[in-house]
Amino acid sequence: MQKTLDLIRSVLREEDGVTAIEYGLLAALVAVAIIGGATALGTNLNAFFNNIGTWFGTIAVPQ
Repeated sequence: MQKTLDLIRSVLREEDGVTAIEYGLLAALVAVAIIGGATALGTNLNAFFNNIGTWFGTIAVPQ
């Protein structure tokens, strides 16, 4: 019985699993931030290039 209690105590004292979970959560947060930034940047770039295309479409071509 004492060996079982010692084993349970040693498992509860280990922090390797907790550290791995923290790194996993941090990686997930970074991924969400990158996806959000890329989405916002893509939307802004799309609008920018549409404006440039519209501007080029309105330029009078000399004949």
